[in-house]
Amino acid sequence: MAAPVVVTGAYLLIPADTADAPSAPSAVTAPAASREAGGDRADGRAEGAPAGLASPEKKELAQQLVSSAENSTVEWRTSYGAIEDDGHGDGYTAGIIGFCTGTHDLLALVERYTRARPDNGLARYLPALRAVDGTGSHEGLDPGFPDAWRAEAEVPAFRKAQEEERDRVYFDPAVRRAERDGLGALGQFVYYDAMVFHGPDTGPDGFYGLRERAAERAATPAAGGSETDFLNAFLDVRRAAMLARRPGIDTSRIDTAQRRFLGAGNLALRTPLTWQTYGDTYRVP
Repeated sequence: MAAPVVVTGAYLLIPADTADAPSAPSAVTAPAASREAGGDRADGRAEGAPAGLASPEKKELAQQLVSSAENSTVEWRTSYGAIEDDGHGDGYTAGIIGFCTGTHDLLALVERYTRARPDNGLARYLPALRAVDGTGSHEGLDPGFPDAWRAEAEVPAFRKAQEEERDRVYFDPAVRRAERDGLGALGQFVYYDAMVFHGPDTGPDGFYGLRERAAERAATPAAGGSETDFLNAFLDVRRAAMLARRPGIDTSRIDTAQRRFLGAGNLALRTPLTWQTYGDTYRVP
């Protein structure tokens, strides 16, 4: 592994349907301007929007691309049991998309899973997970939580729960927003990767904040702009936000992956693909 797992951005997300959610800031949602989409189809796509990650093949490709940055492998199904603290202040980072004990998404996952399966091996850690939410602390989690996570990751229902939470919080909202902006497969992936790293937050460095700032620089295709120009603007804004938050951070998930695909004009994210993240080279035939 060329570099540590990159964690998702620090943010708090309280799902609206989490009945036993801890006391915390209210759910962050896209501002009204971000959610508006004139001429939407029944499936949520804007009229004339190009096809993209809705196909199973392209969705699988998106998971491989994100996993190369989050878990240093394109074999994303090997990462259900991954868990470590990489020292970035978000506590434990775990699972297929880098759920974090300090950024609420891991807590939300375990809460939803526990409602469906109260006798699971992680339920006893819920009080501690609520207590450390929003911090990098391990208090109440050590020494047993990492082993409990790995053990539960062998349970098919927990693997399914991770995939469902990934789609509910990150993949589906990112793809819907990209479709409404008139973006094809590459643009949808660009949104998805940003949603994972920065979180579905409306703040200036959250996904929706980044999108709004990019739209001030270049119009989206749905608004009559160039897809390439808009994606370049979005990647510029996102890269600057990454460096502002963590000076010196490796931005190769943009520079030698997404920007490379964009520079090649591969807006449809056609395979074969070759890219680099954190010094490692990946290929999908």
